[in-house]
Amino acid sequence: MSKRSFSPYSHKPQTPQKKSKTLVVGLTGGIGSGKSAASAWFAEQGIDIIDADVIAHEVVAKGSNTLHKIQKKFGDWVLNSDGSMDRVAVRTHVFSHPEALIELEAITHPAIREAAKAQLATSTSPYVILSAPLLIEAAEAGLANLCQRILVMDATEDTQIARASQRDEQSIQKIKAIMVNQLSREERNRHADDVVLNESDLAALYVQLAPLHQEYLKLAQQLKYAVD
Repeated sequence: MSKRSFSPYSHKPQTPQKKSKTLVVGLTGGIGSGKSAASAWFAEQGIDIIDADVIAHEVVAKGSNTLHKIQKKFGDWVLNSDGSMDRVAVRTHVFSHPEALIELEAITHPAIREAAKAQLATSTSPYVILSAPLLIEAAEAGLANLCQRILVMDATEDTQIARASQRDEQSIQKIKAIMVNQLSREERNRHADDVVLNESDLAALYVQLAPLHQEYLKLAQQLKYAVD
């Protein structure tokens, strides 16, 4: 459902930057809400998808400048024997040391944002979907500031748990722990321009996404003319 009227720059960045001709729709939602299914559908319509999760892995790839900065900050223990990042060790460390998480994000977030901006600059589709699970929580390198519109995939807690446990075979306890670190449904939806309640099958999801796609195509044209 559409929540409010469109403003080409309704999500204004904190610092001035050159206006883009490309409409960027931020796609987010809690675990098990259907972000991946929605991204796949938009991709089938010819829309470029920028996935923050993919970028987050790429920027700390073996030999990357970002990984070198992490090693310099925390020590050699962040690396596996082959030189890749020991994600389990780093994740365990920052979960038990909140200050370390802040330090880690200070390194990774700028890299994620710059990589996302680089992908936006090369996009050729009418508009772009920027998918980030923690888009609103400000834990995704300030990516919300790159978006003119935010689309939230919404689902009840029971549905989230059922989907996530089936998909990843994670324990309910672990899924709930992830959900605790995400915004509540109410808070997330409050920040949204559009909300899709994804409680049924894929066919029902696509029925809701189709009119949004048409709306985004129109808004993309409006933005292009406004900037021109």
